[in-house]
Amino acid sequence: MNASADHNSLNEIPPEALAVMAKVESTNKRFDRNLKIALTVLLAALVGILVALGLDFKFMLKWLGFIMTGMGYTLLVSVLAITLACILAVLGAMGRLSRNPVYNSIATAYVSLVRGTPLLVQVYMWYLALPQVGKAIADMGIPWAQRALTLPAIPAGILALGVCYGAYMTETVRAGIQSITVGQTEAARALGMTESQKMRRIVFPQALRMIIPPVSNEFIAMIKDSSLVSLMGVWELSYRAIKIGRRYFQSLEMLIMVA
Repeated sequence: MNASADHNSLNEIPPEALAVMAKVESTNKRFDRNLKIALTVLLAALVGILVALGLDFKFMLKWLGFIMTGMGYTLLVSVLAITLACILAVLGAMGRLSRNPVYNSIATAYVSLVRGTPLLVQVYMWYLALPQVGKAIADMGIPWAQRALTLPAIPAGILALGVCYGAYMTETVRAGIQSITVGQTEAARALGMTESQKMRRIVFPQALRMIIPPVSNEFIAMIKDSSLVSLMGVWELSYRAIKIGRRYFQSLEMLIMVA
């Protein structure tokens, strides 16, 4: 029944349209075939260049297990940091959209200050400068402040990445919330919903469709930026690769493997 219906529908299509459709399909197939050929040639050329540079693949295989052990630290830092960033982004977006001047000013200052500072500087601020702040507070008569503000490397890296990415993601969340049409919020008010109910049940679930794709991109970028915690001595992927590469003067092999 369905086959005969499809056949009849095809018979109703003008021959000119069928010719155009066939040409488009042929062009798409040709493009896919040429793309696969080009990628294969590019990959072969890349492998040839690496072989010509004299890369020691046996050396890379020997240290593969040691390098991949650092994957746990990389994922730990990235997952906890993106969790913190999402929380800060939601709070920051709500502050930016708030009519309360105190909340709005705090959120605006947070976004402007953090986005205007290099991430590497923020990493050093959390790890090296924060203990100095603790010492100054301890000199004021709060002796436990310096110990509390002297953070280990991993928590400092998580805070640095989370706070930095939270500031960037704040604008993403704010844009997602503002993309919801006014009719949705007016319908929520007509149903007698409070502001919190309107946000939880109407606005935010719809805004997630706009927010999730950019947040996924931010997480990918954060995984790469997590290599900055190696500057604090965390034995993640980059730190291990740099250590082995310097010891045996084969940094190229190690860095390619990490990449």
